[in-house]
Amino acid sequence: MTGPASTSPTQHADLAQALSRAIEGEVAFDDYTRHLYSRDASMYSITPRGVVAPRNAADVAAAVAIAAEHGVAVLPRGAGTSLAGQTVGDALVLDFSRYMSTILELDPEAGTARVQPGVVQDQLNRAAGAHGLMFGPDTSTSNRATLGGMIGNNSAGSGSVRYGMTIDHVRTLDVVLSDASTAHLAPVDDAERARRATASTLEGRLYRDLPALVEANRGAIGSGYPGFWRRSGGYRLDRLAAAATSSPGSFDLATFVVGSEGTLVVATEATVGLVPKPKHTVIAVGHFRSTAAAIAATEDALSCDPAAVELMDRTILDLSRERIEYAALGEILQDDPDALLFVSFTGDDAAELAGQLDRLVALWERHGHGYHTLRAETPAQQGALLKVRKSGLGLLMAASTGANRPLAFVEDTAVDPSRLAEYTERFAKILDRHEMRAGFYGHCSVGCLHIRPFVDLSRPDEVTKMRAVAEEIRDLVTEFGGVNSSEHGDGLARSEFNRALFGDDLYEAMRGVKGIFDPANRLNPGKIVDAPAMTDHLRDPALPPAPPLRTALDFTVVAGGAGGMRGAADRCMNIGLCRKTDAGVMCPSYMATRREHDSTRGRANALVKALTAPDPRVGLTDEGLHDALDLCLMCKACKSECPLSVDMATLKSEALHQAHQVDGTPLRSRVFGGIRGLNRLGSATAPLSNLPGRIPALRRLLGRTLGIAPARPLPTFTRATLPRWFRKRPAGVQESHFQALTGQQSGFPEPGSRGPLTFLADSFTSFTEPAVGIAAIELLERAGWEVRLEDSGCCGRAAFSKGLLDQAKRQASGLLDALGGTSGPIVGVEPSCLLTLRDEHRALLGDDARVTDVAGRARLVDELLVEAIDSGALTLREDAWPAGRRILFHGHCHQKAEVGTSATMALLRRIPGAEVVELDAGCCGMAGSFGFEAEHYDVSMQVGADRLFPAVRAEPDDTVVAATGVSCRQQIAHGTTRRAQHPVELIRAALAD
Repeated sequence: MTGPASTSPTQHADLAQALSRAIEGEVAFDDYTRHLYSRDASMYSITPRGVVAPRNAADVAAAVAIAAEHGVAVLPRGAGTSLAGQTVGDALVLDFSRYMSTILELDPEAGTARVQPGVVQDQLNRAAGAHGLMFGPDTSTSNRATLGGMIGNNSAGSGSVRYGMTIDHVRTLDVVLSDASTAHLAPVDDAERARRATASTLEGRLYRDLPALVEANRGAIGSGYPGFWRRSGGYRLDRLAAAATSSPGSFDLATFVVGSEGTLVVATEATVGLVPKPKHTVIAVGHFRSTAAAIAATEDALSCDPAAVELMDRTILDLSRERIEYAALGEILQDDPDALLFVSFTGDDAAELAGQLDRLVALWERHGHGYHTLRAETPAQQGALLKVRKSGLGLLMAASTGANRPLAFVEDTAVDPSRLAEYTERFAKILDRHEMRAGFYGHCSVGCLHIRPFVDLSRPDEVTKMRAVAEEIRDLVTEFGGVNSSEHGDGLARSEFNRALFGDDLYEAMRGVKGIFDPANRLNPGKIVDAPAMTDHLRDPALPPAPPLRTALDFTVVAGGAGGMRGAADRCMNIGLCRKTDAGVMCPSYMATRREHDSTRGRANALVKALTAPDPRVGLTDEGLHDALDLCLMCKACKSECPLSVDMATLKSEALHQAHQVDGTPLRSRVFGGIRGLNRLGSATAPLSNLPGRIPALRRLLGRTLGIAPARPLPTFTRATLPRWFRKRPAGVQESHFQALTGQQSGFPEPGSRGPLTFLADSFTSFTEPAVGIAAIELLERAGWEVRLEDSGCCGRAAFSKGLLDQAKRQASGLLDALGGTSGPIVGVEPSCLLTLRDEHRALLGDDARVTDVAGRARLVDELLVEAIDSGALTLREDAWPAGRRILFHGHCHQKAEVGTSATMALLRRIPGAEVVELDAGCCGMAGSFGFEAEHYDVSMQVGADRLFPAVRAEPDDTVVAATGVSCRQQIAHGTTRRAQHPVELIRAALAD
């Protein structure tokens, strides 16, 4: 078989035009789109010919036909999270995740769902869950993995010991064949198979030639496959052979093509089986002093009939402790384990599950396994555990240093669990002999460990060593009767070894399968059979050395700290967590558009392309790059939620700065970058400055000159600013107020008894919402702090966000000079401004002692108020209006990314009788100036409408809405008409005075 021939630029253009004329979906052949789809979550990179996002099955058939006419292969793709390189290739990529993502039918009585291939696993589970059902396989990527991708890879996951693999749940498939004809694949009896075999079509050939191929190779099929059941490598001729023997009259091509990685058919629709969803889950977490000790405890765990047994080693545990997103795990572990074993039990009888836990704990104690077992029997107790368990891969990837990364090339082997301990010991010895370190995690219940050695692919000697290890592990797993691909597939990483694994006869039979389905080798060539060497098409060696670029920001302090700006972008390993759409913040614009360009992954890859240009300064002005960066809200969620901490907000700021140096700075960027001066002027000229918000002609003028969205209400300036209030208080008011209070009520501290404190008067609290600052200062003074107001300058946050980095540096330096002579805490109420002192100032000013000093003293006001309440310095009234109310809290994105919301939640919970609920509603969508900009307004409101607005609207009128960010409060008001208050306002209202 031969692959597609190369095409010239003219042929490229002809293909793009032909596709654009024929299909309803989107067609993209630009350099940036092609680069974004050149990678998946593997170590490989191949630039595709172009990308099509089909809207329906007719689009798919048309794309396959037109690609064939132009001699181009076709590659179906879902979320692009494949770990072995299945979804990269020299082909026309069909991205099913954008539009073909609908659950077409859900039949609870039959226990089935009919879905398009772009449906995400969690999306299906939410819909099925309403009927007490779920899709059995439970992958760690369930919040972004598509059903089409799972069918292509024959995915499994943690619950496979009970629910098997995807192949066990596929009922029927609608597919496009390699000649662009369509077929409905389902089990058929002998008569129907014979009838279909008479057709002079490609489908007819399948029903004629495949049975003959099976019969001719029955001996090789019987002896060539590994005995272990959990496998996703090669073509499943064993299924056809077994059905012919054990179930005569059943010929099932739907399950046969599962795991074929898009090399045989392109699925456009699937009917899958659903299973009852257990009502309860309980988890035992065994603590062990070594990985070997944890694996040794697996046999006892399996004897208790668990739903899953998962391993996590110290490498991943230590990484989880460093991240805010996963910090809760460290708080519940006992001592300092070297490994954990998560044993899950599921069912409908809570008492029975508790008994299974008891039995396991007793067995482990009797046999001396582990030193502690944590019991997690409620969803609240399990939250932190499950979050870290599902993020093992991402956390391990976070240990990358430059090009030295934990790579997926031997991470998918599996052996019988009874031999897992011995197998793992031998595996570890191979790594030790080659001086490779690795992280261990995976599914002990099915003998599958995801062991990822660290390799620097930019070094030829490391590539040679990687291949040697891959060959030794291939031989080791064969010796143990296991499988080389147990759930992650063959792709480019393992297909080369299939001849050695299956033997010549069976491998040739598999080549025959490919020839029957795809005689012209048009469907994802080079996977499973006739593959290139595993060391071809490696991602890191394909990148030329980074050209020199003088950056305004210090990228040694940005996540990763190696390789400058390109190294910070190239940390992304495409695991795709930024494509989740139902939880967390990252990535808000992707949640709105479902466009690869608008994910953190897409933007990081676009930046890598720009920074690889001969002159990266020119590359950073490219229109394709700024199309990808345009909808980044700079929410900073990627810094905490991305396991590799790809800091897109910082990267975008530098990219904008570099572009300004070449193309000049737009007027609107200068205006919004100088927001403190604008707000000061607005307050000084109020109420005249508020007229544009009321007079249509002035508003239209504002829209034309600055591009402000006409539908967006403008902030209201006040002459009664926070600095003015602070300065004009009568002399001695604080002291006399405290004297009066202490004469009437005991327990209030003396004025200034806690020492000095600096309150940061940010640009918004100062001039548009002074009531928030007043409430905070009054609370701090009542608590005994001697408050100094710092209002001399801006932190530089606004300028930073617009890429005005020289201006931001001057502002940061000026503020640090002003703060340098102070002592005590530095607090504020606007998270984006206060936390700039802890984050952006480091990138702006690098190794500056002033940054270290100020960052170490910067704290959210919430933290100090909780301490004051708990010490008795502040007392809250039980009859105050916020007491006993339901409070719905929405946290600021920067706060979530930098310090988390625990202090704010603790503060609100100090209100007597309050029921405090934190929304998991993502970014509000305002993001400073973003939501005011005309071209971004619709996306801004779409982001808010995703989860935030519906959650707020669903609350009763007497629910109190709270939010720490000024942008969040504005957006909530604009999108719901509900007024959100800063938590300090609620505490002030509840204060006993």
